[in-house]
Amino acid sequence: MNIETTRKIKLLKMWEILKSETDEEHPISTNELIARLKEEGIEVDRKILYTDIEILNQHGFEVLKDRQRSNKYFVEDRSFNQPEIRILMDAVQASAFITEKKTEELLNKISVLAGSKRGNLLKSNITKFSTVKGVNEAIYYSIDTIVQGIKKKKKISFIYSEHNVKRERVYKLDKENPDKIREYIVNPVTTAIDNGQYYLTCYDDKHDGQLANYRIDRMDKVKVLDEDISPNPNIDIAKYKRQQFNMYGGDVKRVEFEIEKSIIDVVFDRFGNSVKMYETGNEKIKCVVEVQQSPTFISWCCAFDKKLKVLSPPSTIEKIKEHLRTTLEMYE
Repeated sequence: MNIETTRKIKLLKMWEILKSETDEEHPISTNELIARLKEEGIEVDRKILYTDIEILNQHGFEVLKDRQRSNKYFVEDRSFNQPEIRILMDAVQASAFITEKKTEELLNKISVLAGSKRGNLLKSNITKFSTVKGVNEAIYYSIDTIVQGIKKKKKISFIYSEHNVKRERVYKLDKENPDKIREYIVNPVTTAIDNGQYYLTCYDDKHDGQLANYRIDRMDKVKVLDEDISPNPNIDIAKYKRQQFNMYGGDVKRVEFEIEKSIIDVVFDRFGNSVKMYETGNEKIKCVVEVQQSPTFISWCCAFDKKLKVLSPPSTIEKIKEHLRTTLEMYE
C-alpha cells in the first residue's frame, strides 16, 4: 500500500472515530485519539496528528477544539439533534406494528445518529410504552412491495388475516369459494399510520373506486402485478384522511355537536383545523366537522357523558341511540 493511500485511510479512520465517539460534552484527547487509531492498526505521531486535523478542517470536515481543556477534540455537527433523535426513538417505541425485535434494531440504528456517548445515554433513558407489539416480521417486506407498487403505478395483490380465539392468524376466505383463501387485488394509493398501526389506503375495481384501509401487518404474500392501476380522478386523499376516524370507513356526514368547554382540547386534538367551533352563548361550544360515520366515531361521541351532544344529522343521532340501546340491552 503506497504512502498516499495509507494517509487517506488514516484520515478516514480519524474522522470516523471523532464523528461516532465524540461530541462537545465528550471530547477526546490527543493521547486517546492516538491510542484509538493504534487499535485500528494505524500508527501516528503527535505532531502529524495536529496536521491531519488541520487537513480535515480545510476540507470541510469540521473538528472542534475544546477551549477549556487543551488538546481535546470533538465533532459537533450531527444530522439530527438530541430532541429530534429522542422523538424518533419514542415514535418507534410507541408504534404497535413494529415488532419487539425490530424495535430494538431500529433504536440501535437511530441512537448512532447521536454518536456513541449520547446514543447510549438516550437508549438508557427510554421508558417502555405499554404498547402491544406486532409479531409479523414480514411487514417490512410488505411495506417495501407496496411502495414499489405505488411508485410504478401498478396494482398489488395480497392475502389478509384476522385472529381467532387461539391467537392464531386465520386468512380470509373467498366468499364465492369458501375452500379457497381470498386474494385481494387493489389499486394502492398511499400508506398511513393511525393509533400506532400501519395501513394501506387503496381501492378495488368492484366498488366504484371507494377507498378502503387494510392493516399492513395483517397482509401476506404482497406482490406487485403487471397490471396498471385503474385511474380514479375523484380521489382527494388529503380530504379522505381528514374525514377518517380510526381508519374505519363509513358514509361522510356533516356532523354538528355541542360540547362543554372542558373538552375543547380533546376535540381539537382529534380533528385539528378541520373542525369549526362557534360560541353559542350558553357556555357551550358548537362544533361542525365532516367525518365518516363509522362505528368508532359513534362510540367516540358516547364517550363524554353529558359533555358532548350530537345535534345533527338525524342519521347520526339515530345511530347513537341505537348504539346506546344495544349496549344497555347487553347489561339488562
